[in-house]
Amino acid sequence: MKEYQRCTRCIMDNKSDLTIIFDENGVCNYCKDALNSGAKIYFPNKEGEIKVNELVVRLKKENSKRKYDCIMGLSGGLDSSYLAYLGSCWGLRILGIHIDDGFDTKISRNNIMKLCDKANIELITINPDRKQYNDLTRAFIMAEVPNIAIPQDNILFANLYKYARKTGVKHFLSGGNYALECILQKGNTHNAYDKVNIKNIHSKFGRYPIDNLELISDQQRFIDKYILKIESLRPLNYVNYNRERALKELSDFCDFEYYGNKHHENYLTKFIQIYWFFNKFGVDKRKSHLSSMIISNQMTREEAIQELEKPLYDEEEMNKLVNYILKKLDLDQNIFYRIMDRPGKQHNEYKISKFSKFLHTIKR
Repeated sequence: MKEYQRCTRCIMDNKSDLTIIFDENGVCNYCKDALNSGAKIYFPNKEGEIKVNELVVRLKKENSKRKYDCIMGLSGGLDSSYLAYLGSCWGLRILGIHIDDGFDTKISRNNIMKLCDKANIELITINPDRKQYNDLTRAFIMAEVPNIAIPQDNILFANLYKYARKTGVKHFLSGGNYALECILQKGNTHNAYDKVNIKNIHSKFGRYPIDNLELISDQQRFIDKYILKIESLRPLNYVNYNRERALKELSDFCDFEYYGNKHHENYLTKFIQIYWFFNKFGVDKRKSHLSSMIISNQMTREEAIQELEKPLYDEEEMNKLVNYILKKLDLDQNIFYRIMDRPGKQHNEYKISKFSKFLHTIKR
């Protein structure tokens, strides 16, 4: 067993990460990669202002005869909400897509409604078939794979591309960003577009059909991206994106309310982020999030360590959340806790799309 080591610049460590590498000064590969990529993709300066202006002009010009300039997925979380707010300030006509999977918090629902109302964003809310969606999510838990949010993500992507094709608008604004996400621990994940993997897992552990769920495959996404030229843009990389300032601006603009931590705007994603990953795979997602903020100079390493020393969650509150999730998914507690006692599996222990493998090989 390797001796425990934590990066001397950020707080990534080798506790649950077999890919991390440290140099002679104890600095990890995540830091180096993030700092190297930052110079190429993150422009929190005048150059970023120019890029924003150029982007806005292009979107308005290319969509001058359409009803919208761009499409956005809205979760009620900080990243997408702040980008939607900025987009409205830039004068963009935004079509918002929200997937109501039955696990939204009241805070996130209110955030979305207040934001869309104040920013004049037309909102389409998609309600996946509850019985089928819950059964698919339950199947992913039964499969014991890391990324049990794949059904949620895939349905969002399927609808984003669907409305892009339907409206002719070929531009998504994504809340993905460098400032708060430049470090993401590798491993314990899988391509959310792998429809083969989704269906194989469901065929083994599902109980009901999932024919009413809108899913997208790697092949369809390839067609959308490379043939239809539908592009995903990340404008938050062109602004000085600071979490506290963004929260203040949103609060002033539409009485936006923060929900505690990254991805906690949805009960299911909160469960996945702080319970499933940690207790099943030993992954504390806070390390990536806090390390990203160190790299983007929003937090010192000492502050991040202090934050990490706090309990990941309150036991009583988490027990309530777990029971809520299990009840919604119709998953027996005894079965669930037996699952939690076993080592996790990986997505490639189930059938994987050959096209997905091919794309992964090309990217590498």
